[in-house]
Amino acid sequence: MQTPTVISALTIAGSDSGGGAGIQADLKAFAANGVHGLSALAALTAQHTRGVTAVHVPPVEFLEAQIDACFEDFDIRAVKLGMLASAAVIETVARALEKHRPPHVVLDPVMVATSGARLLEEDALHALRTRLLPLATVATPNLPEAELLLGRKIPDLEAMAEAAAALRALGASAVLLKGGHLQGGGEVVDILADAEGELRTAHPRLALDAHGTGCTLASAVAANLARGLPLRQACTAAVDYVHAALRAHYRPGRGDVAVLDHFATLPGR
Repeated sequence: MQTPTVISALTIAGSDSGGGAGIQADLKAFAANGVHGLSALAALTAQHTRGVTAVHVPPVEFLEAQIDACFEDFDIRAVKLGMLASAAVIETVARALEKHRPPHVVLDPVMVATSGARLLEEDALHALRTRLLPLATVATPNLPEAELLLGRKIPDLEAMAEAAAALRALGASAVLLKGGHLQGGGEVVDILADAEGELRTAHPRLALDAHGTGCTLASAVAANLARGLPLRQACTAAVDYVHAALRAHYRPGRGDVAVLDHFATLPGR
């Protein structure tokens, strides 16, 4: 039996039939950042650029089978977690991670829809806090998700810094708190809280409604960690990658939502 010659990253998340977010975005980000992409579907959505019309959650036994199949055959250096719809799904994923022990876990705690609607019930939120955060190399919440996890509002940049540190205290090794939802200002500031302290990155705010940025950022971080980059370099490179993909956005559907060009930074583009 031959040894794998290519490193892989695995996404455990929901699919987006419109191709802009979810597992479809994750696999594009993996490819653009130099790793082979694997997937285990935790949810399926009927979705386009104007919204979600249906959601189906497969049996947890099938999710577990997908994860086991990937670990049995590939050299998985990082796992990215996205939409996990229930406490049972979260528990299944946590047990799989404890069983297979991947070197890195990037947790994108998908809990709030773009519309502001909450996607997780209270028991699932509790399971995410207690079962997944402690397994995460880095968690990448946006502000509404951080507010749900902490049970308090985050009104400004200094509150963001305090929130990133507080989230890390819940168990994640590091937290990359995304500032795109913070109102006002010409820049988007993201704050990384890790064992070294705090690192802030900033990019000009772009005037567009984008789809799939959170999925893409977490997947780019996972790909960079899989390739051996140190955490801080993996995160800053991922933030730069997402900003470049946003600048090169396009609109493939009839809605106003912009989709990232994941391959904008590749040579010849």
